[in-house]
Amino acid sequence: MKHLERRFSPIVITLDEGENPTMRGHAAVVNSWSDDLGGFREMILPGAFSECLADDVRALKNHDSNMVMGRTKSGTLRIKEDAGGLAIENDPPDTTYSRDLQVSMRRGDIDQMSFAFSILEGGDSWKRSTDGMWERTISKIKRLYDVSYVTYPAYPSTDCALRSLEAAKAKDLPDNKTYLRRLRLELEAAL
Repeated sequence: MKHLERRFSPIVITLDEGENPTMRGHAAVVNSWSDDLGGFREMILPGAFSECLADDVRALKNHDSNMVMGRTKSGTLRIKEDAGGLAIENDPPDTTYSRDLQVSMRRGDIDQMSFAFSILEGGDSWKRSTDGMWERTISKIKRLYDVSYVTYPAYPSTDCALRSLEAAKAKDLPDNKTYLRRLRLELEAAL
């Protein structure tokens, strides 16, 4: 994973008790400055995710590939870019680590998300702000690897909610099957 970057964002969690939960919200936001990322801050522009919405993306716990919460290929994770940023909808598995995560989310112990990505060549620009801080503007993301439920945020304005499956299915989310088929063919050709 050459040039892999990760960014962290807070989420807000609610749960309709007694029903199959769905986690939804924004794993990344647009038009909002990140916190200080180590001498720079960045902003993602609208349309930045347009090239990577067909990627086979995983929802993970703490970027741990052993704790898969959902996947676009299987349809248990759905992603789209909307006016707020990278919108996600995730039907978590009935596993011990997933139930543990949901408990931590209900308690408010875990209320943040992250995403792992790489930038398209020429898909970002840098400048020095009036306060001396470097600012990076991201216009095109080449590859989206995962969205992850984590502990520390970089983008303070993201959101996510844990909702009932029935309410989540009523939402208008894109059907990624065509994109996923194309992605599978591209991946098979690359192997």
